[in-house]
Amino acid sequence: MIDKQVASAADAVADIPDGATIAVGGFGLSGNPMALIDALLAQGTTDLSIISNNCGVDDWGLGVLLAARRIRKMTSSYVGENKEFERQFLEGDLELELTPQGTLAEKLRAGGAGIAAFFTPTGVGTQVAEGGLPRRYDGNGGIAVASPVKETRLFTVGGRERECVLEEGIVADYALVHALRGDRHGNLVFNKAARNFNPLAAMSGRVCIAQVEELVEPGEIDADAIHLPGIYVHRIVEVGSDIEKRIERRTVAAPVEGA
Repeated sequence: MIDKQVASAADAVADIPDGATIAVGGFGLSGNPMALIDALLAQGTTDLSIISNNCGVDDWGLGVLLAARRIRKMTSSYVGENKEFERQFLEGDLELELTPQGTLAEKLRAGGAGIAAFFTPTGVGTQVAEGGLPRRYDGNGGIAVASPVKETRLFTVGGRERECVLEEGIVADYALVHALRGDRHGNLVFNKAARNFNPLAAMSGRVCIAQVEELVEPGEIDADAIHLPGIYVHRIVEVGSDIEKRIERRTVAAPVEGA
């Protein structure tokens, strides 16, 4: 029997070194592995290269690592909710590899599936393929590092010739993910919107660490209900169902008079 449970989030991330590359699940504030992020913050790990759809907000999600200046580089598809992210990027303190959202998802999946690279039409005719996107500013408004030109090729797709750009798969040193339920073998079930980048991030990590709200015994999760098989997961820690879960933007309707 392979029991992958560890006692605490601190134990789970204890060996993550400075300079590590980490794929982190979550979309907006949904499905953020906050216990693992907080443990990483507490132990002081720094100079991190993070691959995640976004970087949380100023005081939540990956934003707490960013505020503590622990992140050297972000590979993301969306960066619009974090003022500190904007400040660090424009001042030259943070490197950003901006990647189309679907491409980022496929890069993570490809890395986990052992696929070195793939061609996609997304980004053709833009700086994504042609290069020149700012990756790091010099602090004075100039570009210190720009994205490179990528290889393109013509393919016949559905009887129509299309130009496609070559994108490389991502293999991270570690992955941090959040799931609703898991068993001691590492099989995971995600809840609704939390089944976003979490399975893909998990696949891409050489060492995947999962926090789960409920930990059960092997066999208690129906095989057809498993979203991610335990072969991708190396450590699992139970954090309970009473953890804080934030809503990024709460929209409520005005009360109806007389209702």
